[in-house]
Parts: sequence; structure tokens; C-alpha cells
Amino acid sequence: MRNQRSFSPEFKRQVVEELLSGESRPAQPGGFGEGKTGEIELAVARTTLDPRGTVFIHEERWEAILDEGRVEPGEEVVITKVEGLKLMVTKKKEEGGKG
Repeated sequence: MRNQRSFSPEFKRQVVEELLSGESRPAQPGGFGEGKTGEIELAVARTTLDPRGTVFIHEERWEAILDEGRVEPGEEVVITKVEGLKLMVTKKKEEGGKG
């Protein structure tokens, strides 16, 4: 049987804030999205987002709400905002501007 750890919502919120705004990471979104180095903070869909679902970011599972459309498991999304313990995301544009 796996050892299940339980973290408080406050602890999770603090971890997300530190991961997304800490100085040690290359992509540090000021308002979530584009970082200081021009990189984008990404998450990977764990479940279908239509518009709600689950994503992975930094090896942790988070609830997410997609702004429009639908995302399938395994697709990347861009984090645009954090509201409490939910990530607001948008579908990642494909190379060449499509998406």
C-alpha cells in the first residue's frame, strides 16, 4: 500500500505561489503566463479539460479551468492565473500560430 500524504490547502497554495513566482525558476510569470525570460509556464492535462479538469505542474496534480475550447489528456496548457487552489489555463498554441 502506498503511503498517502495529505497537505493542507494553504500549504498547496503557498507552494504554487512560490513555484510560479520564485526567483530561482527561469519562467517566473508576474501575472502567470509569460515569464521574465520570455518562457511560458506550462502544465500538462491529466484529464480532459472541458472546461474543468486536472493538470500536472511540477509533478503535482491541480484542478484547472480552461478559458475556451477543449483539451485532451497529455496536451499542454499555459497557466494564466491562480485563483485559490485552481489554475486558470488556456490551450497552448501550436508551432506556427495554430492552436
